[in-house]
Amino acid sequence: MTKSWWLAAFIIVGILLGAGVILLITGPPRGVPIKLLPAPTQSPIIVYVSGAVEQAGLYSLPLGSRVNDAIQAAGGFSKNANADGLNLAKMLQDGEQVVVPESISSEAPENGTRSGIPSFDLVNINTASLEQLVILPEIGPKTAQNIIDYRNTNGPFDSIKEIQDVPEIGPVTFEKIKDLITIGTSP
Repeated sequence: MTKSWWLAAFIIVGILLGAGVILLITGPPRGVPIKLLPAPTQSPIIVYVSGAVEQAGLYSLPLGSRVNDAIQAAGGFSKNANADGLNLAKMLQDGEQVVVPESISSEAPENGTRSGIPSFDLVNINTASLEQLVILPEIGPKTAQNIIDYRNTNGPFDSIKEIQDVPEIGPVTFEKIKDLITIGTSP
């Protein structure tokens, strides 16, 4: 019985080894390690900086840049810039324009009286383009478009105070722009 037991064990081991070899040969291939590519670099954004900066023009900035980054790329504010109307922390998008408004002249003339005349022309809210409206403090492209849409729907403004009827323009914004706007009527 010992010889037949060894023969049976040898046959069983042989069958198992043969089955294992067949499974290895016909089985699915083992995983091949994958090689990871480096993360793609993100394309820069292009913005146009104009107004009261040292060097207006087109600037290429990294994705995630802010208004302040664009102004610094343009050489910083000029001496007559009014930065109060800008949100320097706002994230920029490709193709955006950053317009830095100029300050109005608040210096008194030599005779000691204030002239009240700004150093640039007043913005006529009845005829101004979007580009002219965004120069005003607190007025971005969306609010400028709201002004244009409002006057197209309701007709020309009869007084500068009526601009407060435009969505997103309230008393605080009106106080900042009231000395910079006109409705264009002559006395």
